[in-house]
Amino acid sequence: MMTIGESQPTLDSEEIDRFARLAGKWWDPEGEFRPLHKLGPARLAFLRSHLVRHFDRAEQTAKPLSGLAILDVGCGGGLISEPLARLGANVTGIDPAEENIAVAIQHAEPQGLAINYRACRVEDLVAEHAQFDAVVCLEVVEHVPDPQAFISTCAELLRPGGLFILSTINRTLKAYALAIVGAEYILRWLPIGTHQWDRFITPDELTRYCTAAGLQRPTFEGLIYNPLSGRWMSGADIDVNYMAAAAKPAPASHWAGAG
Repeated sequence: MMTIGESQPTLDSEEIDRFARLAGKWWDPEGEFRPLHKLGPARLAFLRSHLVRHFDRAEQTAKPLSGLAILDVGCGGGLISEPLARLGANVTGIDPAEENIAVAIQHAEPQGLAINYRACRVEDLVAEHAQFDAVVCLEVVEHVPDPQAFISTCAELLRPGGLFILSTINRTLKAYALAIVGAEYILRWLPIGTHQWDRFITPDELTRYCTAAGLQRPTFEGLIYNPLSGRWMSGADIDVNYMAAAAKPAPASHWAGAG
């Protein structure tokens, strides 16, 4: 067990402790995680469209992800694990903070959602030789000390032909102004200190990390806030928040789908 102040390439114990203290707030749409609730529809739309396209699933079915094994890394209280499960996926949600996992289980069970929640690290799953059709990692990579090592470890958990999807924040002055000064200090959407600008990741850096991990070059899409509607939408602007999807190459005879 890590102690406070201890750090590993894919874990920062101070970050884990800070989010663990907020565990009881995950499902409060007006609380500390309000921005993630607001981001939810846009993030889920990206996930759904890319997973459906990549695995050649029928778009209009109620459960287009049926049979796919999906890992949600840094699942927190389950804000993304739950809708993925409702779309038919066999979801495993992991988080290093036991407090977050307890909240996720407590929220999912009354709804009959069979999500495999575990308080563990990605390295633990690699040691178990676990494999998934897709690995999802949203708003996590900017909180780890060594993003390249973290992405490489996540890539090990992908089956050949699988898909890695993440969201993060670009390291630009615009992102500093909006994601830190605006969101934390002025609008108070997030607790002060939630983000460290030097840990934000540019798309070029992310591309290098993905290709070094044996993944294909990612495709990018921006997440843009509309202050008039109060909603987030997808778009071409990746100066601040953005999502990325990168496939793991498969042999020519390998079918990437599952179930």
